[in-house]
Amino acid sequence: MTAMTLFASSGIGEYYLEEVGIDVIVSNELIEKRCRLYDKLYPQSQMICGDIASQKVKDQLSEFDVDIVIASPPCQGISIAGLHRNNHSRLRDNRNYLVLEAIHVIKKVNPKFILFENVSAFGSMHLPFKGELKSVVDILKSQFGREYNLESKIVDCANYGVPQKRKRNLIKLYKKGLEWPWPEAEAQISVKEAIGHLPSIESEEISSLPWHFGRKHQSRQIKWMQHTPTGKSAFENKKYFPKKENGEIIKGYNTTYKRMAWDKPAPTITMRNDAMSSQANVHPGRRKPDGTYSDARVLSLRELFILNSLPSDFNPPEESGEILLRQVMGECIPPLLLKKIFEVL
Repeated sequence: MTAMTLFASSGIGEYYLEEVGIDVIVSNELIEKRCRLYDKLYPQSQMICGDIASQKVKDQLSEFDVDIVIASPPCQGISIAGLHRNNHSRLRDNRNYLVLEAIHVIKKVNPKFILFENVSAFGSMHLPFKGELKSVVDILKSQFGREYNLESKIVDCANYGVPQKRKRNLIKLYKKGLEWPWPEAEAQISVKEAIGHLPSIESEEISSLPWHFGRKHQSRQIKWMQHTPTGKSAFENKKYFPKKENGEIIKGYNTTYKRMAWDKPAPTITMRNDAMSSQANVHPGRRKPDGTYSDARVLSLRELFILNSLPSDFNPPEESGEILLRQVMGECIPPLLLKKIFEVL
């Protein structure tokens, strides 16, 4: 089967599709550095780099004949982790209207199978459409309901072999007369099962394994985390509490400067996985004989690859750059989930 991916980023989510007989022949992404990485990862696919809202890009995409279209519109304008926590504020974010641009392309291409994926709130988000405010699901039903079956489901990636808690709203559309069952849920995989075999490293330390190196952190941040147990936040420390350089106490939540737990799937990997101050980004650590904890750092790229369900030997081009790789890890749909969604076909 052939496929098109829209809002493809660097194509991390597509990594296993070839294994299940799906050939992604064309993709679209706006940001040039993501396009360049995509081209290096998938030289056999055609990347159309540009704004899907432009008529030129829509015309280029509409020339392709594919069986499947996968669309992952940007989630930053929808996600509760961002600023847009209600529909009124979402309406002011132009990124949230890109789903309508995708609909124009899909109607031209007329594939057998369509998958929209995004954060949990995606399907219920309301947009102005033909003079009314309608949910994304209702818009899709109005545009495709005569020819396609539509099913919408919120799934947790951790239930499908991905060692990471990550809820996604999946909206499947498939031509009437065809079948597209949901994959069976599986037992969850813990952080320890996924990355517990990797050697401990500290901030700025480089291991012998590709992409397994410790990101540089401030010495005071390292000290806080050295005295923070597995699964806990430095904000729970009585003595080693997060403070500014002038000694002023930092205000924050117990989800920041927080170590992951070993015995659970990882929390959702965000685009700010480079910062200890973001959401539960710190390695679980191991208790040392002196009572402190090892690995006072955010996850290495190799650890992020594995927790996003990429193979342990995933080896992107060296010139990709740490920050770009961290960003695409934080925004991608875990590729194993996408594989399981499509292998049932």
